[in-house]
Amino acid sequence: MFGKIRGDAKLSQELAANKADFMLALCNSATADIEGITQAGLPGRIYLTPTLDAEYLASGTVPSLGEIPETPAGVPTPALMSRAVELLSPFASVSMLDLGLRVKPLVGELLVPMGIQACGNIATQCRIEAREIFYKGVEYARSVEPVGEYIILAESVPSGTTTAEAAVTALGYECRGLFSSSFADSPLSVKRETIEAAVKRVEEESCEGPFEKLSLCSDNMLLFCAGMVAGFGGRYPLVLGGGTQMAAVALIADTLAQHEGLEIASSKLCLWTTKWVAEDEKSDIGALLDMLSFELEASYPIFDFSSSSHPALALYDRGEAKEGVGAGASILYALGKGLKVSDIVASVEEQLGGI
Repeated sequence: MFGKIRGDAKLSQELAANKADFMLALCNSATADIEGITQAGLPGRIYLTPTLDAEYLASGTVPSLGEIPETPAGVPTPALMSRAVELLSPFASVSMLDLGLRVKPLVGELLVPMGIQACGNIATQCRIEAREIFYKGVEYARSVEPVGEYIILAESVPSGTTTAEAAVTALGYECRGLFSSSFADSPLSVKRETIEAAVKRVEEESCEGPFEKLSLCSDNMLLFCAGMVAGFGGRYPLVLGGGTQMAAVALIADTLAQHEGLEIASSKLCLWTTKWVAEDEKSDIGALLDMLSFELEASYPIFDFSSSSHPALALYDRGEAKEGVGAGASILYALGKGLKVSDIVASVEEQLGGI
């Protein structure tokens, strides 16, 4: 049921048997507007990706578009997997954290506004209030009262692996080649040019402290979720639901917590991702986690679509998309409740059949 990336999966096994609150962190970055940098959504309308993911997770529909989006390669959103789990073994609660969206999702009271604007392009004009956003995450983590026994914190941020790599690079981590991509064959030239341009901006402005650096080359999700990691204080267990972006969240939280004199309750913190991220030969989430100053347990569910005959789902097993909307964490959660891989696959297929 569980694959191990780091640690013995003891915490993961304990948590997966219990009810969790599912929080989906959403934001837009103009970095995603760079042609060819991501396939996480519809060409020309990549900015709608987090909006549609939130709507689909909430209701199984996407009123802001009318049909479930696919990548140019034909890969449907990983929200299908999170939605399948919500249908089969519902979370204790679901909420959507608006960390700067161009289009608000039609999800009613599930949307939690944070008063944050969408990010600019890290290669040219990104300039965000990094310290303010980080501490909004700290305070939110300190104030939230989970309905369930723990929180799964997931994300939907197109071009997020690019901003994540730029952010941790600017902080001084050697991470080239360690981040995954929504493509099976990562657009390395476009991503590399963007990251190098972002880091150059940091160098040209002679940024000294971590907040100054992150204000130019990160995104709101990274900062807010890093604040949550630094701020939850062990009041409840916290699962980072995602791949290399969430590894970057942990690294940023580690750096900023040390800078600010905050203590991370790492014994109640873990990361859950997908098999596709864990076994990706073109990235290395384990190497990213090895850079932390604390031990972080990381696991993934033994799950794929090899039993499905649906051609769109086969693309996941070929390395497209890989993660998003807490897909890996949702599946691990479901398996912990006794559901079978076949149950989840059947639910995803049923959703595709109805679209």
